[in-house]
Amino acid sequence: MCYNRVNELEILHQFKGVEQMKTFTAYIEWDPETKLYVGIVPGVPGAHTQGASLDELHKNLKEVLELCLEEVKETGEVTDFPQFFGLQQIEVAV
Repeated sequence: MCYNRVNELEILHQFKGVEQMKTFTAYIEWDPETKLYVGIVPGVPGAHTQGASLDELHKNLKEVLELCLEEVKETGEVTDFPQFFGLQQIEVAV
């Protein structure tokens, strides 16, 4: 069986009538006060949400990301979205 990279890409969006798949990276935190997972997709305005489980958060992030990308498409503001590069931990005295 041939491995197909397209199978693991999650977000479908259209620009200029051409369908493309693009993978976005979400930053996820646990909020102990609300007892919810909180996710944000950096570089996509409005792409943030929460969920009681990681599965729910994933579903919610996908939905909000699709809505944000639809808005970008409707306004004609085609843009190059940032690519995930990495994370850094910064130690400071508290």
